[in-house]
Amino acid sequence: MPLAFIPASPGPFVFQAGPFGLRWYGLLIAIGIGLAIWIGRREFRRRGWDPEGVYTIALWCVPAGIIGARLYHVLTDWHRFEDDLGSIVMIQQGGLGMPGVIVGGAIGAWIGARRIGRPALGVFDCVAPGLILAQALGRWGNYFNQELFGGPSTLPWALEIDPRYRPERYADVATFAPTFLYESLWNLGVFAVLMVLVIPRLWDRARAGTIFAAYLMLYSVGRLWWESMRTDPATVIAGERVNTWLFGIVLVLSAAYVIQSLVRLRRAA
Repeated sequence: MPLAFIPASPGPFVFQAGPFGLRWYGLLIAIGIGLAIWIGRREFRRRGWDPEGVYTIALWCVPAGIIGARLYHVLTDWHRFEDDLGSIVMIQQGGLGMPGVIVGGAIGAWIGARRIGRPALGVFDCVAPGLILAQALGRWGNYFNQELFGGPSTLPWALEIDPRYRPERYADVATFAPTFLYESLWNLGVFAVLMVLVIPRLWDRARAGTIFAAYLMLYSVGRLWWESMRTDPATVIAGERVNTWLFGIVLVLSAAYVIQSLVRLRRAA
């Protein structure tokens, strides 16, 4: 045990009374959704759109994102559910795959955009900053659930994990890499970059979808970093976690979109 470390979480519940309780995971997701809606309204207003339209977007985007996130997690970690199908719906215990959030949320946002008569890619640009901020907050749910941490670590900011949550091969190791913290801090940095990008008039002239593509590009860079640290079981293809392959592809495609958009802006200048 290092001299300095992040202590293990006090538990997954904010409070618990018998069979009832409020989990940190669910609370943080709810707060994140509220922040994303607030930022989305700000972006709608900045574009001269009715900010009330954000509620219609959220009505479709939020449930579609949650459903997509759970389906992705279940499909890529089927071994955890095949003997207990009832646990598939227990999302309050954790287990939401970010790729599913992006795909499901994008489908919901597209439907919502059609409902309010706004271009889908423009709506994606408006919700991207709030989405990454919600992700930064939501990752603290992994801390309280003591899940998705990295390998053994003795750094001063290593994370203490209670014995019952440690991988079997690391049963005698007390502290691990705090990937939840790395991801949360990285996402806050991406949020700051996106908020800078949406301010200059230059980005008002960029092709619709550029801000969203920048979000995907920057998030994917960080995701590839901390994905390599994780020790939890995962589907592996050709020696790499499936998420590593997926976000590698997303990085290439989103970077290509951003570069193409910048080239067009330069030619039009």
